[in-house]
Amino acid sequence: MASNESSKPVVGFIGLGAMGAPMAARLQAAGYPLVVHDRREEAIAPLVQAGAMRADTPRGVAQQCAVIFSCLPDLAQIEAVALGQDGILSGAHRGQSYFEMSTSSPALVRQLHSVFAQQGVDLLDAPVSGGPRGARRGRLAIWVGGDKRAYERHEPVLQAMADHPSHLGPCGAGLVAKLVHNCTSQATQAAIAEIFSLGVKAGADPLALWRAVRQGAIGRRRTFDGLIDQFLPAEYDTPQAVLDIMHKDTLAATELGRELGVPLRIANLALADIQEAMNRGWAQRDGRCVMLLPQERAGVSIRVDPRGIREALHDDPPAPTDTRHGAEPTLGERL
Repeated sequence: MASNESSKPVVGFIGLGAMGAPMAARLQAAGYPLVVHDRREEAIAPLVQAGAMRADTPRGVAQQCAVIFSCLPDLAQIEAVALGQDGILSGAHRGQSYFEMSTSSPALVRQLHSVFAQQGVDLLDAPVSGGPRGARRGRLAIWVGGDKRAYERHEPVLQAMADHPSHLGPCGAGLVAKLVHNCTSQATQAAIAEIFSLGVKAGADPLALWRAVRQGAIGRRRTFDGLIDQFLPAEYDTPQAVLDIMHKDTLAATELGRELGVPLRIANLALADIQEAMNRGWAQRDGRCVMLLPQERAGVSIRVDPRGIREALHDDPPAPTDTRHGAEPTLGERL
């Protein structure tokens, strides 16, 4: 079965947890005929009561649907659902598309892509960011890697679940975006917690300090927006703030940490990079020139045409906010 009378494709959804259930419900609300599978009856019941069809196995989902989504908690379940006995592969058919939405591993994604391609099925990695609240509201990013034609064919289905689905490139590209996003989130969180703790140890009231710093230069800006000024276009020689000033400020903060007995592991790593850049004679370059050092270690050189950056900014939706308080999304929504 590929479509119903309204010509909308029959959609399969496997894995109805905190993220999968609200995404599947949004598909159902948008009028897509739905076939669902989960190991837990209580996860399936609300969707079936609203009109979804039940499948006892992932194979049963694949046999009935034009496009399949899975959202699963770990690598073992991803592999079992895709390739196991009565898995998706055993019921898949040529021309079908399978969007695997979990946070997987590059090796497993490549394996699945290869195996499904042999059966004429497009496997696309499509991890999601926005958390359960974002899933309920349709405020999600879905980052897709794989065949672009398959993505475009099913983009309306993705748009029923998310306000910002995007195709990023070949197989694995979506997963890379998710890993970069989540690792950045954890590293940034660790740095903020470390240095905020220094502020409190130095006598600042936590609420007053939070209210102050969130109105500073980085507090007012979305996390990745700072990359457009120097890092992406590789323009470090028309400084907004010179490295010498960044060195002075970071040195003062880490010295305060030593004075108060506060370990600043992350801040001192940042200071080490700043010092290396200073030793290279970069003191009067823009302070973000220190971001050249990780590129050098990775063996890459990043330079993006400013026109492409402007186009991307023009195409982007505004940052979602909590309209009750004007607050940024919660950590759970961002992950």
